[in-house]
Amino acid sequence: MAAMSGKIVQNVFIAQCYQQNRQFGTQYQRDSRAPYLRTLPPFRGGKLAWTGISSMQMRNLSKYQSGFVNRGTVYCNAASSATAVPSLDKADFLKLQNGSDIRGVAVAGVEGEPVSLTEPVTEAIAAAFAAWLLDKKKVDASRRLKVSIGYDSRISAQMLQDAVSRGIAGAGLDVVQYGLASTPAMFNSTLTEYKAILCPVDGAIMITASHLPYNRNGFKFFTNAGGLGKADIKDILERAADIYSNFLTEGYSGKKASASVQKVDYMAVYTSDLVKAVRKAAGNIEKPLEGFHIIVDAGNGAGGFFAAKVLEPLGAITSGSQFLEPDGMFPNHIPNPEDKVAMKAITQAVLDNKADLGIIFDTDVDRSAAVDSTGREFNRNRLIALVSAIVLEEHPGTTIVTDSVTSDGLTSFIEKKLGGKHHRFKRGYKNVIDEAMRLNSVGEESYLAIETSGHGALKENHWLDDGAYLMVKLLNKLASARASGRDDGSKVLTDLVEGLEEPAIAVELRLKINNSHPDLKGGSFRDYGEAVLKHLEDSIASDPKLQKAPVNYEGVRVSGLGGWFLLRLSLHDPVLPLNIEAPSREDAVKLGLEVAAAVKKFPALDTSALDKFVQPQ
Repeated sequence: MAAMSGKIVQNVFIAQCYQQNRQFGTQYQRDSRAPYLRTLPPFRGGKLAWTGISSMQMRNLSKYQSGFVNRGTVYCNAASSATAVPSLDKADFLKLQNGSDIRGVAVAGVEGEPVSLTEPVTEAIAAAFAAWLLDKKKVDASRRLKVSIGYDSRISAQMLQDAVSRGIAGAGLDVVQYGLASTPAMFNSTLTEYKAILCPVDGAIMITASHLPYNRNGFKFFTNAGGLGKADIKDILERAADIYSNFLTEGYSGKKASASVQKVDYMAVYTSDLVKAVRKAAGNIEKPLEGFHIIVDAGNGAGGFFAAKVLEPLGAITSGSQFLEPDGMFPNHIPNPEDKVAMKAITQAVLDNKADLGIIFDTDVDRSAAVDSTGREFNRNRLIALVSAIVLEEHPGTTIVTDSVTSDGLTSFIEKKLGGKHHRFKRGYKNVIDEAMRLNSVGEESYLAIETSGHGALKENHWLDDGAYLMVKLLNKLASARASGRDDGSKVLTDLVEGLEEPAIAVELRLKINNSHPDLKGGSFRDYGEAVLKHLEDSIASDPKLQKAPVNYEGVRVSGLGGWFLLRLSLHDPVLPLNIEAPSREDAVKLGLEVAAAVKKFPALDTSALDKFVQPQ
């Protein structure tokens, strides 16, 4: 590692300059012509690994332009600092990849989880995205690209936004900060045509780690073509590693930098569009949800806006809504529609308040679930069934693409009850969305891609997995039913899933692969996992009680004994998740025993969860 201690570094901190010169923007915040302008939280962190700048000058070189944005080109000049810069740790950038996202540890405090998303690492990643974007857009030098930045409620969000802003600005791109935002809104900012708020932007970065613990954070990236894929993320991380390597060997650049750092309340525009969508579905009634009592549980994530900014303008009563205030420590429950504690919280709130409907979001609002007035949950297979019913009313016969762990009962419901086609694909929301897009490209109509986790994307919404928009589809149904004279609340939704066969037993067991076990013989966990799957496939081939799924894109899926199981290899971790669904525990145990018998020959596989499940009770 190249030591940087003792070096005198001259650097530029655009974000810090902006904070120190906020008085230039004060007059604009009082301008009545800028209803979407807002004061975002001041910068914290501001610097990389050192403290203090000996002198700093700043001047604002552009006047405010009318619209909804605090706009100003800010030039920051930093004189040489006498503060010694501590050495930077080496970083394994590729380990930060989580499929089509980047995730890491941003806050110290959890034993065994060292910080991997430091400010220098983050700045390198942002600069790498800027370089990647410049390559993709291939614009001439006369046009500066714009990148929007938003974050959820995590406690490291502001610090990471500062570092991202420096990385983007240092690459010569303009920075547009949205502050607290949702992941879907960030993608939308690349599509919105609205010059007054600097839209569309050329790229967007959402700072989020979804429902992971408070010490984690990460990044999602968007262009107007959608979210970036795995190959793009790998490319960006490889570029970031090169940039960071320069940090280690050469220190930070002493060159002056200039960038336009601007702040926009884009969420006001995004929520306004959601409101318009519901009004349109109800025949342009101003308050189509008047009289409906709808509760929101945001889990202290970024989704608290939905109650005041979407439901209330539509006339809904939102009293009893809970955990709307952003709190990155998530003191009440994990913001996760798959979490049992979270679903119990929203269910209890609906029952206690005698509400018509409950809505729950994950941290960054790209996933959601609902609860009807009786406390019946619409999540996982039941949510897929409900949204499929709505979509198939609008697009009869269309193909519904889901992930691999959906139930056989859902297939029967979609195909026999609704007249659609169910296409199971690989686990992972991006895989599901990409497959739906591929089907459309080859002539097979698909209007919905949805995962059991709550990620749901519709063709009409640019294939964006937007938890808020998914709930708007439910609100549209309520509003249109009310407009047509029906007045029985959420029963209109409950009736749509009538006939869905649901298993008595549904479990997911995780069989971990020990990477250091001698049985791997120096190979990868992925190769070992594939060998387990191949052996399982061979072992059930001669069993007349079991039938391998004729079409399957992930792992080994087998039907029998009135139920089914799926053993697959995790996308990122040394784990083989095993899903079992059956009409009784006895049948589920029999299916589990079939798997246990096949995998016992693999000593590096921890089968303790499966062994416990199949034990007599």
